[in-house]
Amino acid sequence: MGAGREALTVGGLHHVEVWVPDLAAAIAGWGWLLGELGWTPYQDWPAGRSWRLGPTYLVIEESPALSGRVHDRLAPGLNHLAFHAGPPAAVDRLVGAAPEHGWELLFPDRHPHAGGPGTYAAYLTDGQGYEVELVAALD
Repeated sequence: MGAGREALTVGGLHHVEVWVPDLAAAIAGWGWLLGELGWTPYQDWPAGRSWRLGPTYLVIEESPALSGRVHDRLAPGLNHLAFHAGPPAAVDRLVGAAPEHGWELLFPDRHPHAGGPGTYAAYLTDGQGYEVELVAALD
């Protein structure tokens, strides 16, 4: 590997591309969240943006080929993306700030143990129907 290049893992995730119906709203919400999780801006073009963490990048794009205008996390296909979020206090901080950036807490009656009694996580959804899970490290 050349200088500055990270070792790649065969089978590791290279990138994820999420098509959204409202790029500006997606950039506001996803840009804030990814920045808080340590992702850095990577690419920028009129129909999209991307952020990178290590060798993996995430694309948010309002593609001209988009056939629908609504994402349904309960339909077949992508339900959510799960991110390591640090200790429980970091999850709590993100949950507290999330509404200012277009995210809403799912399952508030079971938060932060909606994933079960041995978990500490937050499930958030944005105004376009996309869901993320912020998983706390419990070690």
